[in-house]
Amino acid sequence: MLRRGFLSAGRRACSTDVSQSVTGTLNHVAIAVPKEKCIKEAAGVYKELFGARVSDPTDLPEHGVTTVFVELPNTKLELLHPLGDKSPIASFFTKNPLGGMHHICIEVDDIQVAIEEAVANGLKPLGEKPKIGAHGKPVMFFHPKTVSGVLLEVEQK
Repeated sequence: MLRRGFLSAGRRACSTDVSQSVTGTLNHVAIAVPKEKCIKEAAGVYKELFGARVSDPTDLPEHGVTTVFVELPNTKLELLHPLGDKSPIASFFTKNPLGGMHHICIEVDDIQVAIEEAVANGLKPLGEKPKIGAHGKPVMFFHPKTVSGVLLEVEQK
């Protein structure tokens, strides 16, 4: 749930007026895997350590990444690997050469309402309209500077 006024006018002031129109659940946590490391090898760690189900790698040229989903009992991990030299996650590795947590994804009932609420609360979308994400559903990303330093992905249920 987003709070009305939470980030209004560029200030981070808390409010108790909670919006009832946007609720969400954690869909996945994304982990960036550097180009130098094999994404199958990275997925194998989760499979061996935790007995997780691991998808086959899927290239998403429109997003510039290869993804592997690791299914855990309570959520998923999305392993991201750069696809091509112009991958949008390439800049992430400049600051994080070993990889690491890239973003979190929250699933919502109505992505348009979620976007409107987020923008009304001062979050800055990365793009003008939702794109189709790795699950074949509309997604929108929000700038980490407006979400406590975390890149946020919102996905339609």
